[in-house]
Amino acid sequence: MVASDSIAGREASCATCKPGAGQGGFTLIELVMVMVLAGVLSVFVVPKLFNADDFNARGFHDETLALLRYAHKTAIAQRRPVCVVFSATTATLAIDADRNSGTGSNGCETGLTGLHGGAISARGAVRYSGVPATVVFDGLGQPGAGQTIQVAGVASPIVVEAATGYSHE
Repeated sequence: MVASDSIAGREASCATCKPGAGQGGFTLIELVMVMVLAGVLSVFVVPKLFNADDFNARGFHDETLALLRYAHKTAIAQRRPVCVVFSATTATLAIDADRNSGTGSNGCETGLTGLHGGAISARGAVRYSGVPATVVFDGLGQPGAGQTIQVAGVASPIVVEAATGYSHE
């Protein structure tokens, strides 16, 4: 009897319930406010997060640093001068293939391949802040002089140490 009384009691209490009562959901005002906030974020915040020039500038900075380090290591391994020749938007490797230090730009012949392509190019509107001078690493990996290279849009410059040839930020 106890079981049938509790079932009957539940049926009696739910007899006044509306269909769907007790189910949660969002009101129309809440849904509209979420859509308005999403619209405001998409107009103002998202373009700042996905600025391609910032990413391209940082990537070009990192590629330049890697190319300088590669040139430094190649000069030591090959025991001959390796040059990094810059333009406003490119950096290219060249090596003194015949070890005579007298031909080509700064003793390095140009247009050499085999150094993984040996060239990098900036994407978009990215460029160096001023065209850097050519860096020549001798057979010991030392550059003729220290140098600072700045990619526009990146705060930290690339520094090539005069005594050791080490390139760093």
